[in-house]
Amino acid sequence: MSNNDIMKKLRVALKFTDDDIIKVLDLAQFRVTKTELTAIFRKEDHPNFKPCGDQILRNFLNGLIIYMRGPRGEESSSGK
Repeated sequence: MSNNDIMKKLRVALKFTDDDIIKVLDLAQFRVTKTELTAIFRKEDHPNFKPCGDQILRNFLNGLIIYMRGPRGEESSSGK
């Protein structure tokens, strides 16, 4: 399974739009344009297809952690 396939499956599973994905990547301080993002979701035989690199997938997953749990250090301090 390619990184592109993983991104497509996550987008569908999370019901994310392209704007949502850009916001999640922004949480990981990774900038990507909507044009670059749509190229990742195209079919491999499309002329504007772009392979999803490890860096984009890694930053998306890191941003998704922040999106779901919040930034580091904002955890409940009730354990002290």
